[in-house]
Amino acid sequence: MRKLLSILFLSGFICLGNAKVITVGKNSAIKKIKKALELASDGDTIIVDGGYYSEGNIRIDKKVTFIGKNYPVLDGKHKVEVLSVNADYVTVKGFKIINSGHASLEDPCGIKVYDQKNVVIENNILDNNFFGIYLQNSTNCIIRNNNLRAYGKGEQLIGNGIHCWKSNNLKIIGNKIMGHRDGIYFEFVTESLIQKNISNNNIRYGLHFMFSNDDSYVGNVFKGNGAGVAVMFTRNVKMINNHFEQNWGDSAYGLLLKEISDSYIFKNTFSKNTSGIYMEGTSRIKVEKNVFSANGWGMKIQASCMDNVITQNNFLGNTFDISTNGSLVLNTFNSNYWDKYEGYDLNRDNVGDVPYHPLSLFAVLTENTPSAMLLFRSFMITLLDKSEKVLPSITPENFVDKTPLMHALPL
Repeated sequence: MRKLLSILFLSGFICLGNAKVITVGKNSAIKKIKKALELASDGDTIIVDGGYYSEGNIRIDKKVTFIGKNYPVLDGKHKVEVLSVNADYVTVKGFKIINSGHASLEDPCGIKVYDQKNVVIENNILDNNFFGIYLQNSTNCIIRNNNLRAYGKGEQLIGNGIHCWKSNNLKIIGNKIMGHRDGIYFEFVTESLIQKNISNNNIRYGLHFMFSNDDSYVGNVFKGNGAGVAVMFTRNVKMINNHFEQNWGDSAYGLLLKEISDSYIFKNTFSKNTSGIYMEGTSRIKVEKNVFSANGWGMKIQASCMDNVITQNNFLGNTFDISTNGSLVLNTFNSNYWDKYEGYDLNRDNVGDVPYHPLSLFAVLTENTPSAMLLFRSFMITLLDKSEKVLPSITPENFVDKTPLMHALPL
């Protein structure tokens, strides 16, 4: 029996019931991946031994499990899309995929899934591809524990790391993405999860949402990206336990919210960003138990926002905690901790006895006249801010937290 198995293995085939295991490698009878795919049937497993393979565009159009052993290299030589998946129930695991073609019209990728369902892409290394992993019109797919790196110098010269379009029920988990245009991009993607990814040093956004409803992103790190994270034209998004860090620049944010509604932002950390959160045209957003620390602005809430609730957050060491570009107050602040609060608590219930106005006079001035920042920390501005707190005249009187906390929340 052992002798028979050895003969089958050397010939490149092992039969397990009706399914086959086909091996590819320099020591196997089958030395080309395309030949193995030609011989395979639905349900088969193809195992590719470590080594270098440059076979142009590799197209998977059967329901196979495609496994790399010791990270075989699939090289597109800057000419083609490396791996195209055109079948349901495909698994791609354990490959190093490099040097896809670069073209702005065709969007060549390291791995692209075309209109399929139940595809798993995990534990791969993707290096120097135009787009990394691309899901087009796909359902119930998983992208997990992949490492994607590109070396783009400009937005028009590189694609996105993980790009998902017109799909639903996706799981994007545990990936590391850097050097792309956007680390993760969702457009018309619904009911999907983005969890425990690290997206850093991408040219534009670490994460970019467009027209994608009913999604959640949980426990991710977005650090050092050109403009932070953008969630646009979307509703019912849950943003929980993420870290938005060191996203600096004139138009950079930890999190940009534009035209979104009915969403929840809970227990995130916004640290060392130009603006922790920038909100424009948002409504019915609950911002709860987040930490805003060492940002230029903790939150910028434009006058186009309404019915948002900002509650039980810590504001620590920001240049400005809150800023706005209007005088109409349609949002609610309550029970936040503000490290600039100078009130008192006579009954020691951890709630300040004096309401806090988080919008400073200087924040209003710089919103209308950015060059006024040259006067920051001057004695005159400090005096004006103190006077404004005693007798408000320019800042909206109802822009207020009536129950400011005396101590930071243990978030």
